[in-house]
Amino acid sequence: MNDDKAQPASSQLNIISATDGQAYIPAHDVVLLLRAIASSCRNLADDPGCGLHSAAGAIDYEADNLDCRAIQHTK
Repeated sequence: MNDDKAQPASSQLNIISATDGQAYIPAHDVVLLLRAIASSCRNLADDPGCGLHSAAGAIDYEADNLDCRAIQHTK
């Protein structure tokens, strides 16, 4: 396993199971995720080789990771 690969910001979020069996993220953690995405977008904006497609890819990567974690949490 390559330890040099950056982990998605969504890996650090708390996931809480509610009484209805659904997975939820505390609002504070959602704010942290949104700030991480904004930071990534700013970093991509400064790179002339990156555009909105790159930013969308980064957001999809975070969403996929979070979706998988939520599914695992509710099993």
